[in-house]
Amino acid sequence: MTAKEAACAKPASYKVIVRDHVMLAKPGIVLLVLITTLGGMYMGQRGLPVQTLILLTLLPVGLATAGAAVLNNFFDRDIDVLMNRTLKRPIPQGRIYPPNALVFGVSLILIAIVILLFVNITAAVLTAASAFIYVVPYTLMMKRKTHLVTHVGSITGALPPVIGYAAVKGDVGVEAMVLFAIMFIWQHPHFWAYALKYKDDYSRAGVPVLPLSKGIKGTKLRTLIYTAVLLPVSVMPYYLNMSGMYYLVLASVLGLIYVAIALKAYLSENETGRLLFVYSLVYISILFTGLVADMVTQPVK
Repeated sequence: MTAKEAACAKPASYKVIVRDHVMLAKPGIVLLVLITTLGGMYMGQRGLPVQTLILLTLLPVGLATAGAAVLNNFFDRDIDVLMNRTLKRPIPQGRIYPPNALVFGVSLILIAIVILLFVNITAAVLTAASAFIYVVPYTLMMKRKTHLVTHVGSITGALPPVIGYAAVKGDVGVEAMVLFAIMFIWQHPHFWAYALKYKDDYSRAGVPVLPLSKGIKGTKLRTLIYTAVLLPVSVMPYYLNMSGMYYLVLASVLGLIYVAIALKAYLSENETGRLLFVYSLVYISILFTGLVADMVTQPVK
């Protein structure tokens, strides 16, 4: 028996089991999804919704996101062993059996949809669609075949604020679509920076991300273009009377910094997108937090 087999044969403690299942659920992604979902709820309500509605929305959205992440781990287990950043995940390490992960992921999504049915059908359908797109078209059908999969994955990443809005309003209006547009465009430079950072890993796994398909310079150019497009789109909430001056200034400053970082990366010989990736997370978190704060602290014009 090998050392790895011996380690797997030993019964894991409850704490380790919980930790491994949390790791499967990608809590960092879940947190970001919850922030943008809450932003959509604030926009729909034009203020803080009742606590019960917040709980009945954020809990299942978090569960569905976690469930989709678990299924992504399940279906990608064969290539996860080839990449340094994913090699230590619970499934490649043999700490969680694949069938158990499959049941766990599907269960989380089903529970989430059932809970959201008590909110409204629109929020439940959008959440189900988001999980489906991430697992089937993104993970199973396109991820290993084309870099264009980013456009499909961006749909899933852009739906959380729409779900939050729909949970409050019961439908999807222009305001929700503006939030969707911001998130959809942002997803591209965010993931491309991630792909630059881990391009060697993706190369070993045979995943044709943009840096491998179009080259480093081509990826940086597209990143610069998308960050430039994101700037005017991000200030649309102000011009559509969705926010006030505070948000306009904040979004403009954040966007200009983003473009400057993308331009610097394009002109640099450095092939990693570390700063771009870190700032992309800072950008979207502050942007949605600022949108919420704007509605709380000042009247909409």
